[in-house]
Amino acid sequence: MPRIKPFCALKPAAALLAKVVTRPLENYSMGQARLIASENPISFLHLINPELDNPYLRGSRQELVFKKINENLDDFIEKQVLVSEKLPSIYIYQVKHDGLQQTGIWTLTHINDYLEGHIKKHEHTVERREKLLAEYLQQTDLDANPVLITYHPNAEVKRIMEKYLAQKPVIDFSFADATEHRVWTVNEPEDLAVLVSAFAQIPVVYIADGHHRAASMAKMGLHKRARHANNEEADFNYFSTVYMDTQEVKVLEYNRLVRDLADLTEKEFLDALAATFEVEKMPEPFKPSVLHEFGMCLKSGWYKLKAKPHLYNDDPVGCLDVSVLQDHILLPILHINDCRTDARITFVGGKTPLNELEKQVNNGTNAVAFVLVPTAIEQLINVADADQVMPPKSTWVEPKFLVGLLSHHFKG
Repeated sequence: MPRIKPFCALKPAAALLAKVVTRPLENYSMGQARLIASENPISFLHLINPELDNPYLRGSRQELVFKKINENLDDFIEKQVLVSEKLPSIYIYQVKHDGLQQTGIWTLTHINDYLEGHIKKHEHTVERREKLLAEYLQQTDLDANPVLITYHPNAEVKRIMEKYLAQKPVIDFSFADATEHRVWTVNEPEDLAVLVSAFAQIPVVYIADGHHRAASMAKMGLHKRARHANNEEADFNYFSTVYMDTQEVKVLEYNRLVRDLADLTEKEFLDALAATFEVEKMPEPFKPSVLHEFGMCLKSGWYKLKAKPHLYNDDPVGCLDVSVLQDHILLPILHINDCRTDARITFVGGKTPLNELEKQVNNGTNAVAFVLVPTAIEQLINVADADQVMPPKSTWVEPKFLVGLLSHHFKG
């Protein structure tokens, strides 16, 4: 069902790749971002927030900030820091990181597929964040960070990918964090037709990561349509997307740290847990591998918690381990009513080693750590198919994309 199309990507000159592309701004502290921007005049950060290295823009009107971004973009293009592909293309993208290799299709997708529900979602978005990003897109015409979409494996898509993966990539470089990135260009008309047709026949696809980016592109596109005679074919109707099938997308867990035991002693806390969980003391840090089991670290050591069967059912959201934890430990025992706003809870991505969680407990910064099994991609799909949403911080999805590797520079 997705309506995809090739595009002439704006990409860094080959010799400048490692200097231009960057992690998203939110991956850096403001101090780190300012240092990068001050030391590197061609970092893509200058196209995200020019206030980083220009104190005269701070506190000024937003129009001045966007004017500076557009000036920087024109300068990057004029000096060939960024160059445009000559032919509309679809791209095969591959990233290697942490012993994992993931490959997908990088293309454009029509916002109508998102608006009409053919691209399903599993998260709520925050209106304020949507508006901020939509305004950036509206003012810059620059879509530089793709939405990650997953789908059930497709033989035709796989065939085209394998054809090009056997060839030499047009982009092949390592980023500062040791991740490796490769891109192949697909611009042969027959191969493009196969890919466009193959995706058009997939009945439904799912956002794996990038809900706010998709929502913001849709909001911006509708606004531009209103100014351009409801033109649904213009480039501003399409947003940058990377499609990876369900065998390629990797979902990691989001673990939890809680600052205190809500005035309970460890014994009282363990006794409360025993009413609904099987509690077993473990001789070493415990990372669960089975659904409905949890690792837990207290000052007294590590424990395995196994939820009793009556705690979960076939409900797509209720059976998630993040729901079991929230509904039967965090809320009734630790009195955390809303984990989105309660300052007592911290979320830690699954890449963080267990000994780091243990340190947080042993040094008194937090009282307890919970380690979860990653949410399965099938569970994510079940939630989306049921038109429900996951609890906050249910998934840490890989890969995380660099910004500026392949950009969609639309006009209108």
